[in-house]
Amino acid sequence: MGHRLMLERIRYRGWDNCYKLSNGTVELIVLADVGPRIISYGFCQGENQFYEAELDAGTTGGKEFRVYGGHRLWVSPEVERTYFPDNRPVKVSQHGNRVCFTAPLEDTPPGTNLQKEMQIELAASGTGVRVTHRIQNCDASPTTLAPWTPTQMRAGGHAILPLSPRAAMDNDHLLPVGVFSIWSYTDFADPRWVLGTSYIQLRQLTEPTGRFREQMGGAYSPEGWVAHFRRGVLFVKRAQVVAGAQYPDFGCNLEVFTNPELLEVETLGPLVELTPGETVEHTECWWLFSEVPGGEDEAWIESAIVPLVGKTVLF
Repeated sequence: MGHRLMLERIRYRGWDNCYKLSNGTVELIVLADVGPRIISYGFCQGENQFYEAELDAGTTGGKEFRVYGGHRLWVSPEVERTYFPDNRPVKVSQHGNRVCFTAPLEDTPPGTNLQKEMQIELAASGTGVRVTHRIQNCDASPTTLAPWTPTQMRAGGHAILPLSPRAAMDNDHLLPVGVFSIWSYTDFADPRWVLGTSYIQLRQLTEPTGRFREQMGGAYSPEGWVAHFRRGVLFVKRAQVVAGAQYPDFGCNLEVFTNPELLEVETLGPLVELTPGETVEHTECWWLFSEVPGGEDEAWIESAIVPLVGKTVLF
């Protein structure tokens, strides 16, 4: 039987207005002085699984984009407006067991009159979290975009990205079944990449030896999930996959990124044209698993990771 859901307003790392959601198993901390950002997610009395930018702790205001850390709502394609600084207070409202965090209108450069919102629902028991992301076009003109939801993970782990199902070539398997997008700084000679048959992994290293400081890649996968493993804890997030939809970045619904400080696991929604006043939604569900045995090859993924992912269902 689950614990009573708790919502508590707290101070956290220099911010006066933060909200902690807990069900006795896991807890979330959401910033309201800036954001919205889910800055922390972890087991109660345990370690935050998300990255936190030390230099940005407690800061508010200003026109520069700050990393802050944690989970955020962004807009794809990645252009100037993507980096609108989420440095202002957000409106907080509770609707039953759902808590909404609504950002101010992005009405100054580089904003294009978008308004973003996160609605967070923590399961009554277990580790499940449902995050509904909304972007409303409050401009007088239509705009084309895709919701993009990067989650920054602590250093020292690695991401697991599933590819489309593999099969031998025959008359039923003549056409491509997926895509993998590369960036100008994507380098498969970099040892942070582990390329396999059914999965691609990206490791986070604080002192990378490759040509570029950053690495990034994206894929289309009908699986709809991406995972992060670090020190026996597995973080899984998944989002609905819309078959036949046009996704950004040459067709990616999953992306991963790393630098010497952090690793991001990201899902994306399809590209949509939002008319004035129209809103698009993108929902992710999250889970944490503890005491997961370590590994790195595909046999480990199939034996230790896939069975846990199989226990996750969008809710």
